[in-house]
Amino acid sequence: MPDKFHPQTRSAPGGAHDATRRALLDAGADVFAEVGFHHATVRDICRRAGANVAAVNYHFGDKETLYAEVLAEQSRLAMALHPLPAAGPDTTPAQRLEDFIRAFLQRVLSAELSARHGRMMAREMVEPTRALDRLVAESIRPQSAALSVILRDLVGPGPSEETLRLLGMSVVGQILFYCHCQPVLIRLFPGMPFNAERLDTLTLHITAFSLAAVRGLSQPPVAPARVPRRPKTPSPPAGRRRRS
Repeated sequence: MPDKFHPQTRSAPGGAHDATRRALLDAGADVFAEVGFHHATVRDICRRAGANVAAVNYHFGDKETLYAEVLAEQSRLAMALHPLPAAGPDTTPAQRLEDFIRAFLQRVLSAELSARHGRMMAREMVEPTRALDRLVAESIRPQSAALSVILRDLVGPGPSEETLRLLGMSVVGQILFYCHCQPVLIRLFPGMPFNAERLDTLTLHITAFSLAAVRGLSQPPVAPARVPRRPKTPSPPAGRRRRS
């Protein structure tokens, strides 16, 4: 039996069948990006697709499965548009980290992707659905694994897996900040774009900041300096009053 979020579409000749399915995916991407999964209606999606109201049920089973398909497709499109460059034999771990950060920034800041992929991902992070499990398995986990390999090559064998995980989340957190906090940034720093126009600046900054953290992890920990405690003034015995 097929997994709900890895459905097997019904077999039928191409032509109208494929065109209707394609139209539903496109219309679904627009509607889900605009109003989110919970507020989207099958009737509205079918109306935009120019399809019969029963088309979603026929091609995908239900709205939830259509949403999972749309989310997965938009993620694949983002990766296809801005893939991680293949590393050559002479590519250093630092350069691989910079390439990873640049490609990730391109995906989250791309004006071409923001209308659909960016909005759907932002909504999914705030109001996760069951489709997130598939997205993590097919897209997010492989990217996390690729980043872990880069960080392990940078840091060396010393730090624990937990340290590597935290470092990876810190790298990704810097990237996502410029995506999710755009409304704050344009108000805090008017006229200073924090988008694809400054891709090189943001890439180099996040890379330098992350490499500094890696260098810090490779150094032996330094114990914090102790501040000598002042001796406590003894309290007067109970019942004894101070002379004025």
